[in-house]
Amino acid sequence: MQLAPNFPDAPTMHQLMQLLHEEIGLPERKTIHLTTSINVDLACNGADAQHLIETLEEQFAIDFVDYDSYRYFQPEGYDVYLKRKAKGRGDKEPLTIGMLYRAIKAQRWDTQELEGL
Repeated sequence: MQLAPNFPDAPTMHQLMQLLHEEIGLPERKTIHLTTSINVDLACNGADAQHLIETLEEQFAIDFVDYDSYRYFQPEGYDVYLKRKAKGRGDKEPLTIGMLYRAIKAQRWDTQELEGL
């Protein structure tokens, strides 16, 4: 795994990267940036995504009260028909490593703040 030159060199970031490597795997030859999206760039979805978020909550004590998994991830057993029925649930927002890192530091998920809305 190659990290971008401006990647934070902090114990919390090392823990996050280790967790991501164990849970979803990180590409060996692709440079990882804070803007690398775990759902789009690393193709984490469904049960893997749910397990990752649960593990983040346990290991880092993040309060995910404002978190909406459908905003970022396709559900397990993705069905195109259901996608069309769910208004506003079609396109997925990128969930980046930087967003996870900021949520860990704040110990809470604030969608507007983390997405810069």
